[in-house]
Amino acid sequence: MSHAPHPTPTRAVIVGGSIAGMLAATAVKEHVETVDIIEAHDLPDGPHPRTGVPQAAHLHILQTGGAEAINTLLPGSIDHLVAQGAHRIPMTTNTLIYSPEGWYRRWQRTTHYIVAASRDLTDYVIRTQTLKHPRIRVRPRTRAVKLLGDHRTVTGVRIRHADGTEADLAATLVIDASGRTTRIPNWLEELGITGLTEDSVDSGLVYASRLYRAPVPTRDWPMIGINADPRLPGPAAAGGILPIEGERWHVSLMGAPGRRPTRDTDAFQPFARGLRHPLIGDLIAHAEPLSDIHVTHSTANRRHRYERLARWPENLTVLGDAVAAFNPVYAQGISVTAQSALALREHLRGAPAGRPSAHRLQRAIGRIVNTAWTLSTGQDIHFATTQGKRPSAVDRMLHRYVSRLSRAATGSFHAATALTDVLALQAHPASLAAPAVLLDALTGPLRPTLQHPPLTAAERTLLENLRRHDRPRG
Repeated sequence: MSHAPHPTPTRAVIVGGSIAGMLAATAVKEHVETVDIIEAHDLPDGPHPRTGVPQAAHLHILQTGGAEAINTLLPGSIDHLVAQGAHRIPMTTNTLIYSPEGWYRRWQRTTHYIVAASRDLTDYVIRTQTLKHPRIRVRPRTRAVKLLGDHRTVTGVRIRHADGTEADLAATLVIDASGRTTRIPNWLEELGITGLTEDSVDSGLVYASRLYRAPVPTRDWPMIGINADPRLPGPAAAGGILPIEGERWHVSLMGAPGRRPTRDTDAFQPFARGLRHPLIGDLIAHAEPLSDIHVTHSTANRRHRYERLARWPENLTVLGDAVAAFNPVYAQGISVTAQSALALREHLRGAPAGRPSAHRLQRAIGRIVNTAWTLSTGQDIHFATTQGKRPSAVDRMLHRYVSRLSRAATGSFHAATALTDVLALQAHPASLAAPAVLLDALTGPLRPTLQHPPLTAAERTLLENLRRHDRPRG
């Protein structure tokens, strides 16, 4: 009596236990029998720092588009974040932004929101929600060292254990979510796939960040941002305050060559006061420092153009920072990753007879990256210190148009909403060329330009009390 052969078990291998890796695992779990996450380090068992995340010390927010993608993949995750102290901040009602064109108004009609939390907490909530699923498991202290297969089809990865031994791990789907240190370009060459190009736009900004005990209640406290103005002479500088869990402020300062922040604790608050407006410096003068100053120089926009390759092996997908890493000042990375993971899930669901086209998926991820890439590099190329690309005549024309629209947004709810739709990663930058938006830019602001930060009466009272009763801190 003959027996039908047993079907080959299906397995997805995710390279990297990052947020990108966890969201990718969630996206594919319905389509395979097991999901193995290959992680080079141990993962923390709480909202603690994860090894290999140098950007974790700096500001992180979830844009509306990213938060909604995460909630679609992991229902209830945003509620979990908020329950553990994250802040759901309505835009623009509770965002205090000084753009190059002036202070944006805090419109009471909310169109979007951001989620503000430490990177450690965001990592932890996404990780715990992901690993609840019985099909998903982590292989810690393990590294992927090679792709298996050929230029037509990837069949798995070779892994190296902590003791140095190696083994081949077969997979029906391999997803690289290993971040900026990805080895996919080298591995593709080993498979005979060449011609990969990389784009880089580096403004030279350096980040310095510090945690503070907020001197005021943080619930309903606004996000504050003092943006750099590339039109001003001298090196660019910017800064922000983000209310996060634990009644803390996460403060980040940024500066270009010639005006870079340092680890010098005595220089942090004066640097903040020296921005285009002294508000951040005035506020942290009354706050208690809780951490050292963390500095990073890794702020370049870098993008691998996988979607342009003529050949792409089946069963391989790359997403997250392994595709494109952005200047952190624009707070887009996690949101773009979440939208890419959601695209992965929808692509697998819609694939005919379970045979998705990996090349088609990689191009779809490239289109998601395009929006954030346009926003970040479209601004960074105009700083005098930027390397990698200089603005063309078309770039300068577009920059002038967006600046005019931004000026209109300081006094026009419709113009502000058009910009916010794009910044929240819920509309393509091309939407800014719609006839109604063009009219907004031509008309300009409908209300007078604000000469001072648009603080609420309650916020002004809190600040006045601080100045009267608190002794400034270092």
